[in-house]
Amino acid sequence: MADGHKLEIFRGLVKFKSNTQKIWGVLAFLTLITAVEVVLGIIKPESLTDTYVLGMKLINWVFIILTLVKAYYIAWDFMHLRDEKSSLRRAIVWTPIFLVVYLTFILLVEADYIYNVYKDGFISWNF
Repeated sequence: MADGHKLEIFRGLVKFKSNTQKIWGVLAFLTLITAVEVVLGIIKPESLTDTYVLGMKLINWVFIILTLVKAYYIAWDFMHLRDEKSSLRRAIVWTPIFLVVYLTFILLVEADYIYNVYKDGFISWNF
């Protein structure tokens, strides 16, 4: 059964002897990323919370990027995308990435507009 699937992660940098070892290795990687997210959420370093990139705090961009990395890796390993043809992989991976970037852009533009209406317009902050 182990012959059908590749027992390596990170494009062959780490190799395992069995599927069980590989599952534990993937779990350790995903746990590490989650731990980094939790620690950043608790500590909230000033260098990340005071820096703005494209109208949003840098720490929020870090959270978005780490979440996308986890989602990509789960799809890559647990949904066996690495064993599929490259055209199917691209269609499955690039479509959600494009949609997330597009949604983020729309949310940032609309949020900035609403903020400016309340800040400079005739409507006051009443909540």
